Amino acid sequence: MALNLPQKIGALTTITPGDQVGTTVPKPSIAPMPVANLRCAIRASGETEALTPPLSPCRSPIRTDLAVACHALTTDLTAETSPDVQEQKHLLEVPKGEGVPVYVMLPLDTVKPDGSLNRKKAMYASLMGLKKAGVEGVMVDVWWGLVEKDAPAVYNWNGYTELMEMAKQVGLKVQAVMSFHQCGGNVGDSVTIPLPRWAVEEMEKDPDLCYSDQWGRRNYEYVSLGCDTLPVLKGRSPVQCYADFMRAFRDQFASYLGNTIIEIQVGMGPAGELRYPSYPELDGTWKFPGIGAFQCYDKFMRSSLQAAALAAGKPEWGHSGPTDAGGYNNWPEDTAFFRKEGGGWNGPYGEFFLSWYSQMLLDHGERIVSAASSIFSDCPGVKISVKVAGIHWHYGTRSHAAELTAGYYNTRFRDGYLPIARMLARHGAVFNFTCLEMRDCEQPADACCRPEALVKQVASAAKEAGVRLAGENALPRYDETAHEQVLNAATSGDADDKMVAFTYLRLNPELFKYENWKKFVAFVEQMRKGKAQSREVVEREAELFVQATSPLVQEAGVALMSA
Repeated sequence: MALNLPQKIGALTTITPGDQVGTTVPKPSIAPMPVANLRCAIRASGETEALTPPLSPCRSPIRTDLAVACHALTTDLTAETSPDVQEQKHLLEVPKGEGVPVYVMLPLDTVKPDGSLNRKKAMYASLMGLKKAGVEGVMVDVWWGLVEKDAPAVYNWNGYTELMEMAKQVGLKVQAVMSFHQCGGNVGDSVTIPLPRWAVEEMEKDPDLCYSDQWGRRNYEYVSLGCDTLPVLKGRSPVQCYADFMRAFRDQFASYLGNTIIEIQVGMGPAGELRYPSYPELDGTWKFPGIGAFQCYDKFMRSSLQAAALAAGKPEWGHSGPTDAGGYNNWPEDTAFFRKEGGGWNGPYGEFFLSWYSQMLLDHGERIVSAASSIFSDCPGVKISVKVAGIHWHYGTRSHAAELTAGYYNTRFRDGYLPIARMLARHGAVFNFTCLEMRDCEQPADACCRPEALVKQVASAAKEAGVRLAGENALPRYDETAHEQVLNAATSGDADDKMVAFTYLRLNPELFKYENWKKFVAFVEQMRKGKAQSREVVEREAELFVQATSPLVQEAGVALMSA
């Protein structure tokens, strides 16, 4: 018999006010594991600029410091108190609904530089709260730059092992992101986690391993796809490194795959997305809503371009990318290449270049998703997913310039997302897309932002290709308008059209504020039931539920306000 929110309400452990934790707060009984010597610094960045509508690289526009949010839960981390999981099991079980399961992204620094799990008590209390609210699971970045930091093929999974065991005890599923990119230098990057030291050393020796623009700027966020299959990283190719990492992950977490770990999202570029780093915010290089810049000027990309031009019988087209495409912060009409009338994007050279540029990205995605599908093929219950960026600015123009520089050959006359969907469908992977919470009317009109139309186009492409679609919000939102927008996008149409999952950005102090938590609980319930119940009824039930869970969320709110 399905349970509604009031029936799910159970007693939460009381947290005493103040700086200390009540002695009855549960803590997972996870045996400590040896920790490798990880000296990679994760440091707080400086003040960030005003938030912008684009995707949230590394998925976090604000500092997600649970040590602040759950201040009273972060003391005495060495306590030996263990939760009686079986005793609390009846409080944690949430029935399956007819709608879309909701997951929540964990903080970027869930695992510390030394490889151990960060803020254990705060994490456990948060996972308990999420489970009781009906959340299906959590998403976590598994950083290449932490796990394999010091030497090739030497992995430290300690912190992630602690997390998987904790999620298993609580009863939450895990979406594990194979994060082969750098964290730092983009929208909302609150910490810095570089690529593995030995990989960065190779990139410093040969800067052409980095993505490069026409002005010679090198980007260290992700190894250039131009050298995907070349043994440039200590005798291995980048794709081999990614495959070895995923294989080691599979072997390490074999007992969790299919029961706790149910999804592997494979990073394929900056922010873990299948795209070029065309709009980097580092040092103010790019600002919203600039069109970005093509990233095809390292020697490996230039060599491929030259070969493609020769094959097309136009060797003169192989010398460079477009020279009239403007700079990072131009608008389409500022440039000869992207302008509406007579723009080069719509001519023979533009068609040749954009076809090559986007195909290189598609081939890169195919190589990695093919490896992932093979590695996890014997893991029933585990699906593979790939994230695609929701670049909605200048979508209303003819050229869709910002999408083109990112590698999506999508214009008013061409569908750039259908080839991506078909590629993913060939491997049975899930198409994960973002900006589900955005409405057109919330965006600057002069930038021709069309997030709603973009989401509809992607959904249509996924349906035509027969690929499953999942979604995320691009920026943190706690309001009912955003929740309603996500609900409509994720559950619209018949049962076959609904998304397979929605992942909420992100677990942070703001989420635990009373009003935000109440709205979030109601949102999760609506998503779970697939709009089968009126919002008014769900909100009344959420109010009762939040009152029953107030000891946890109130303590988090007080700690946040005092900070």
